[in-house]
Amino acid sequence: MPEPDLRPGAPAPVGPAPLLVALIAGQIGLHACMTGVRMAAPLQALRQGLPAWAVGLLMGLFALAPIVLALQAGRLVDRRGYHRPMHAAIVLAWLGALCAALATFLPTGWSGTALLAMALAATLVGAGANVGLIATQRTAGRHARDPAAMRRVFSWLGLAPALANVVGPVLAGTLIDLGGFRLAYAAMCLLPLAAWACTRHVPHELPPPRPPGPRPSAWGLLRTPGLRRLLLVNWLLSSSWDVHAFLVPVLGHERGFSASAIGLVLGLFAAAVAAVRLVIPLVAHHLREGPMLAGAMLATAAIFAFYPFVHAAWLMALFATLLGFALGTVQPMIMTTLHQITPHERHGEAIALRSMTINFASALMPLLFGALGATLGASTLFWLMGAAVGAGSLPARRVGIRT
Repeated sequence: MPEPDLRPGAPAPVGPAPLLVALIAGQIGLHACMTGVRMAAPLQALRQGLPAWAVGLLMGLFALAPIVLALQAGRLVDRRGYHRPMHAAIVLAWLGALCAALATFLPTGWSGTALLAMALAATLVGAGANVGLIATQRTAGRHARDPAAMRRVFSWLGLAPALANVVGPVLAGTLIDLGGFRLAYAAMCLLPLAAWACTRHVPHELPPPRPPGPRPSAWGLLRTPGLRRLLLVNWLLSSSWDVHAFLVPVLGHERGFSASAIGLVLGLFAAAVAAVRLVIPLVAHHLREGPMLAGAMLATAAIFAFYPFVHAAWLMALFATLLGFALGTVQPMIMTTLHQITPHERHGEAIALRSMTINFASALMPLLFGALGATLGASTLFWLMGAAVGAGSLPARRVGIRT
């Protein structure tokens, strides 16, 4: 299969090349399986009468496995390339969906056993999605031969989770209404198999030669010039994404908005993220990572400053759209910089470190947001997060500088 022509001076492609399409489709298969199970499992637990703490445990396990296994996955990807880690990810996700399906056969009184089965399902599916993500991002970066090409590649690749966040929950929810949880989980079992079919269209990579001596510690990568600054910026922007998703329903409820209006606000945010990632490949040659990240952070800080004063649903939808445009630019810039400043043979480990920070924030920040929101109020939390992100624009300007 021909690879995309991404050499310096080559014309910008008008769309993703076949290799990139295979990578995107494979990631959608794994990620949609995870998001579908993540939507269905808490709902099943509630319908079986399990307590609220059990639902919280299930949701946390989807992020816990990526935190624990990320570094091992990164090392495996660096040693073995794309196919073996991706196949392992597919098996993990498929087994997780199968565990969820088997839990539907347990009698009603076996709630404890059902919870254990669902916990195992959440752990396996979360691990599979994360291992597949690391393998996909590393492989995509290796098929881009200059920074502009990387921006294009990671913009296209950034569409995969956005699409999967639609496909997985919508498919699972529809099938639950039509035939119950068992049918929904059976469909989730098919999604990793679709991802496996996509891996056949990705060329095999020759394993790199093993360097002599002991393998350096993954934590030693944090001494790479500029990496800690990049991870700090990434953490602030990821937390901005989380605080928006957490506080929009709270603020909307305070303002008396309907559930459909709140859903529309969050939907327009996601649509804006996808839209800006479609535009970036067209202007990739004119973009620079530091100014783009700093601009995104300043725009986020400004939007957060005014968000609490919004009392109309249409105006909140407008602010959410603007925020989506700002935060949608982040992932391609972060991934491009990450590949530029870290050693070529350790890209998998570097991506794993980024994955750990994001999943750690996703697991713990909602708890912090909940505590602070209850104490200080949603408005104050918006302002505090905006101030932190605005201050983070100063180190963001130096992202990519090896100091």
